[in-house]
Amino acid sequence: MQKWKELLMRLNKYIAFCGAASRRKADELVLQGRVRINGILVKEVGVQIEPGIDTVEIDGKTITPEDEKVYIMLNKPTGYVSTAKDQFGRKTVLDLVDTDKRVYPVGRLDYDTSGLIILTNDGDFSYAMTHPKHEIKKVYIAKIKGKPSISQIALFERGLRIEGYTTAPSRLELLKYDAASDSSVVRITIHEGKNRQVRKMCDAIGHPVMSLSRVQIGHLNLGDLEKGKSRPLKAEEVKRLLKAVTI
Repeated sequence: MQKWKELLMRLNKYIAFCGAASRRKADELVLQGRVRINGILVKEVGVQIEPGIDTVEIDGKTITPEDEKVYIMLNKPTGYVSTAKDQFGRKTVLDLVDTDKRVYPVGRLDYDTSGLIILTNDGDFSYAMTHPKHEIKKVYIAKIKGKPSISQIALFERGLRIEGYTTAPSRLELLKYDAASDSSVVRITIHEGKNRQVRKMCDAIGHPVMSLSRVQIGHLNLGDLEKGKSRPLKAEEVKRLLKAVTI
């Protein structure tokens, strides 16, 4: 059981510790006017609270720390959003997991992307896994239009210029080319997590993605987990994921 180590704590850290949202999402909730402290609406991020004394509410519901941390891996199908709620009423990844804990996704997968995603109520774990400085490896299998050339593959290793920034060095491996459909199956490894990054990188070299699935995060492999199914992570799997980062 984690103990409070300080008298004052940043609001976003407390929300994450309660398993209500990641730190980044907690700040978004504040800016959306959905968070109150002792009944008073919070209007800016960076506020500090006194755990055990102050009462924090999200959407009118009081949140409290959860002692038992859970970690779930899910093989997300396409057609689901990687959020706890969706303003448009679309199905979310929470519809696919059976738990009485208040979990949320670690990072995101696009609506039209399938594959491995982790859900948890551990805010520190989520922060460690998604912070850019930790450069967690993510591996995707994609079907793309056409066949990438050697020079185009090399562009991934050097970094691609997309939407005003240069991507970190990544890897594109050609696994199979089908001449009949003029399409290729490739393995793509990145260490970033910007919005729709893999799709944008493939667009940048002229080979748009036709289908995309994430198969690995760090050492954790999707394996034979069926689409739409989930399972708890083993304690050793969680430890290995965290071993490469510093919370």
